Amino acid sequence: MRIQKIVLFISFLIGTSLYSQKQFVFFGSYNWDKGSEAVYVYELDNKTGKLTKVASSSDVINPGYITVSSDGKYIYASSDAKTPNYGTVSSFAFDAEKKSLTFLNQQKTGGENPVYVNVDKSGKWLINATYNQATISVFPLLDNGKIDSIAQHFKFTEGSGVNPKRQEKAHTHSVVFSPDSKTVLFADLGADQILQYPFDASQNPPLIKNKSTFINTKPGSGPRHITFSKNGKLVYSIEELAGMISVYDFSDSNLKEIQRIATHPDKITEGFESSDVHISPDGKFLYATNRGKENNIAIFKVLNDGKLESIGYKKTGGKHPRTFAIDETGKFIIVTNVISQDVTVFKRNLETGMLKKVGKPVKIKNVTCVKIKMY
Repeated sequence: MRIQKIVLFISFLIGTSLYSQKQFVFFGSYNWDKGSEAVYVYELDNKTGKLTKVASSSDVINPGYITVSSDGKYIYASSDAKTPNYGTVSSFAFDAEKKSLTFLNQQKTGGENPVYVNVDKSGKWLINATYNQATISVFPLLDNGKIDSIAQHFKFTEGSGVNPKRQEKAHTHSVVFSPDSKTVLFADLGADQILQYPFDASQNPPLIKNKSTFINTKPGSGPRHITFSKNGKLVYSIEELAGMISVYDFSDSNLKEIQRIATHPDKITEGFESSDVHISPDGKFLYATNRGKENNIAIFKVLNDGKLESIGYKKTGGKHPRTFAIDETGKFIIVTNVISQDVTVFKRNLETGMLKKVGKPVKIKNVTCVKIKMY
């Protein structure tokens, strides 16, 4: 009886701590011209899931993808621009106490249409991938959060796929660090490849190009986004063009496919536009978004061997769910619906993985990306 009381008391303390901490939600949006709001900050109510706007910035154009440093002090955005060599990455400082967002600086990526940006765990390096020209750019980060000039730049001029409309050439679409920060994976939607680079944050430049490798995915699959399991032994890649998720064993730091599973019911046979993929903090469930005809979240149970079992779907309530994020408590999922220009909050059932919509959608013009950070 005494042990049960102690367990209950510890659970109470953990729950109280989570509720006392603040969670902020960061959104990027297409504003098309400088002068209108582009990056937004909302506070997430840890009990109700309600979003309250606290800050915004109009200092950048079309921040289609954003990321947050591991300490939460800095926000980085890649600005979509279909003008050759015009794409940029920008930095912002965020003060959680003052709830303020301050633009710091901007650098050109050397590639057209930046679609993904990520920061390593040490906070020393930022890596960007551009879609139209298939480039990777690596930037040192200064102690004050500003982005320094490019340290590494790769351009992929070869590679194509079987889909003539979408895979006429290479299209790098995401940049993902392994949990131990020793590897970076890049999804190439155009060439049906996942590129793998060793990474050493203590070296300049940090990507070890002469030891890079790649694997070919299924023809016409179009790998888009990637997520690792918490222990780094499994990799899940969502395939935009095929509407599939490929599961890879990564226990020996080499990708080996062990499963490929659809993100849609069998009755849907074409028009796939799968977009984003994330695992719940407890590692028990995986979620994936589908745009196009479906506009939903596919829900999977993660089995003991890391493979997936489809257990349901949930309509997002909007159109074109481009990205989503799971909060650090695991209680909420927040989805950005670009075409309907709104954000939907769902509460997760921690036992079953199922989702229930919370409140009314929050209107954010041309919203594209979401990240959540606990402070």
